[in-house]
Amino acid sequence: MGIKRGTTLAAAAIVVVLAATACGPTDDKAADTTKPVGAAAAAPDTGKASDAGYGSDGAAGASGAAGASGAKPAGQLAITSNDKVGPVLTDSAGMTLYRFDKDTAKPPKSNCDGDCEKTWPVVAAGDATAAAGMDPALLGEVVRTDGSKQLTVGGWPAYRYSKDTKAGEVNGQGVGGVWFALAADGKKAAKATPAEGAPAESAPPAEAAPAESAPPAEAAPPAAGGAAEADGKLSVAKDPKLGDHIVDGKGMTVYRFKPDTQWPMTSKCVGDCLAKWPVVAPLEKAKDKGIVEKNYTVLNRPDGQKQQSVDCWPVYTFTGDKKPGDVNGQGVGGTWYAVSPDGKLITVQ
Repeated sequence: MGIKRGTTLAAAAIVVVLAATACGPTDDKAADTTKPVGAAAAAPDTGKASDAGYGSDGAAGASGAAGASGAKPAGQLAITSNDKVGPVLTDSAGMTLYRFDKDTAKPPKSNCDGDCEKTWPVVAAGDATAAAGMDPALLGEVVRTDGSKQLTVGGWPAYRYSKDTKAGEVNGQGVGGVWFALAADGKKAAKATPAEGAPAESAPPAEAAPAESAPPAEAAPPAAGGAAEADGKLSVAKDPKLGDHIVDGKGMTVYRFKPDTQWPMTSKCVGDCLAKWPVVAPLEKAKDKGIVEKNYTVLNRPDGQKQQSVDCWPVYTFTGDKKPGDVNGQGVGGTWYAVSPDGKLITVQ
């Protein structure tokens, strides 16, 4: 079937969910001009469902123009919190996935074709990895009338919405009274409510111990695989050989890993790799100096860590750098390189 069901970090590269902005592919020589999966020019929404009940007003998004034959896979799925509808299932670009009430789950069948799939692009089967905390057995596929295969979640065919133009949007929620964001179990996304009869107030906090009962803890270095402390900012430093390059708040050089990918955003540094190359923790953008803040996002890794990215490239520090100004990680293994202010690799030795 081709559906990837493993969620073990050692068995799969970590694909990161974009926190606010969808990333498109770029290289280290050209500017990013590609729209993310599911992106389309926003069009006025009449709020009216079509006669077919597809929830479409006839304005098809660019991503759906090719129909199912141009369907894009989901990649690494994630469960993303949404203030309006609760936890929703998103693809590797952070785009919300939807289900259609006129479809069926038992047996799985899609009833969205033609103009419908232009507005609601289908999610292709064949490249999907279950989100952390999600049962991989819920992922499946259904053969559509045109012979293509579509991802299913809990038996329900999965779609994107052409008017969701950036990660985290849920503009398709409730459209036509038949389209709803998917939850990780295949059901309609819904906010959690307190259990019936549960007390409204929370338990009182534990009584704090007297301050003098324990000595102040000394600052400890990050544990193996932990995020590097960056003092809340990045900045640009000059090196005689490398020129302008990014450093963290302690002046330590910041690096990129060549096997990582920008689209879908993927960190391939896992396990023992992280012991030598700690991820850069989330930073306060307003404090950073000289960094080009295009697609400047915080990445939620399935191992629980949050990692800063620059132009959608995950960034790291090197434990082999002992003092500010060190660039001992430059060129290591032919895969690790310092980062320019716009997020590109500095490959000069």
